[in-house]
Amino acid sequence: MIKVHIERLVLDGLPVTPSQGRQVQAAVEAELSRLMSEGSLAPELASGGAVPSVRAESIRLNGGSAAQMGRQIARSVYGGIGR
Repeated sequence: MIKVHIERLVLDGLPVTPSQGRQVQAAVEAELSRLMSEGSLAPELASGGAVPSVRAESIRLNGGSAAQMGRQIARSVYGGIGR
């Protein structure tokens, strides 16, 4: 089982309330956990540990719920850490 914990998620420029921000963060963590459980990681990350930042592809958020935004963000991040 893989568990992802994001200490700090910066949602600069997104029109979300603090409550929605927590929902986005929870959705990012859940979707990243799912993707990493089903897929694989880049070799430099496969041994585990913490990383200070991850370079991800740009995305265009098309509104939607906080959970939908979180899943979309997670897929972009996984593109930067997956194989």
